Amino acid sequence: MSVRDGPSAAGRVFEDLDLAATDYAARIGAVTAAERAELRERFVELCLPFAGRLARRYRDRGEALEDLEQVARLGLIKAIDRYDPHRGSFTAYAVITVSGEIKRHFRDRTWGVHVPRRVQDLSLEVGHAAVVLTAELTRQPTPAELAGYLRLPEESVLEALESSAGYAPASLNAPAGADGSVEFGDLIGGADADLEAVDDKVTVSGLLLRLPARERQMLAMRFYGNRTQAEIAAELGISQMHVSRMLSRALSWLREAMLSDTLPRWEGASELSDGHGMEVRIVRAGGALTVLVRGEVDRDTAGRFRTTLRQSVSVAGADRLVVDLSAVPLVDAAGVTALLDAAAAAAAAEVELSLVGAQPLVARVLGVSGLQSLLQPPG
Repeated sequence: MSVRDGPSAAGRVFEDLDLAATDYAARIGAVTAAERAELRERFVELCLPFAGRLARRYRDRGEALEDLEQVARLGLIKAIDRYDPHRGSFTAYAVITVSGEIKRHFRDRTWGVHVPRRVQDLSLEVGHAAVVLTAELTRQPTPAELAGYLRLPEESVLEALESSAGYAPASLNAPAGADGSVEFGDLIGGADADLEAVDDKVTVSGLLLRLPARERQMLAMRFYGNRTQAEIAAELGISQMHVSRMLSRALSWLREAMLSDTLPRWEGASELSDGHGMEVRIVRAGGALTVLVRGEVDRDTAGRFRTTLRQSVSVAGADRLVVDLSAVPLVDAAGVTALLDAAAAAAAAEVELSLVGAQPLVARVLGVSGLQSLLQPPG
């Protein structure tokens, strides 16, 4: 059949499109523009039933058949305008071009949610395979059966099945109640506890900056590093009890600061005269040189404490040297070392040294450290 047979040829069921395409390509090169347009129109009309059959392959997939036929006809025109008879069969080329145009329409125009092209194409294949297997098995096929039919990994089939929900997602404004007064979006979600805690987190972040560096370090190690008190004590070179007291003091201050409009007083190192948790004064009276200590004697303050004690030994002369520990709540290993050093220096200088006013906890620590003989009972 040739194009010259006219429009009546379009009514035939089986057209020899390859022969018609060859005849069309041979004739358009030697005619005027008007004649070329008429030949093209006749050839397009001849091929319209062919495009309709390709469109009907994709019916029942959520798109109107009329829309699919329009897309198929657009692909047909592209195939006619681009066809080169030296490169093979027109029918084969038209099938690829029209099918590609229809698939592109599904991919770009019908999906409600953006899904990668690979997954979109795979979703179409899985949907077609599901229809075939449902007819054969008289039941819904499993993902494993679909994967076996398509010769694909089961994970790919599951991905395609999951992504197919993005083709026509449900509207959040769709009525969900019996009377239509409730929308679907009203039934999704709930109170976000993390969102409600944003204000508290911001407030705590600002308050943490007002704590001394050592307290901030301990809080970070405990609650962000998930370290135990024993691990913190070992790393900082202090006792676990000291760590527990400092953490408790810092947390109590943060809790009080969160609940009050004004910052509470920090009963810690920042209020002492030197900012390092210890205050030392030296008083000479009644034949004694007394070193008055206030605050915690730990790794941060032990160096200055030892220097003060050494200087006191050197200037004591004939006076007794008394170290008043009544205002010291804690002495760690570094503080004990400073006192042992002072005891050795006092013995070498033949200066009488005594430790007075030690609180029970401090007294026990000093007693087991070899300083029991220097301890004086509370007066």
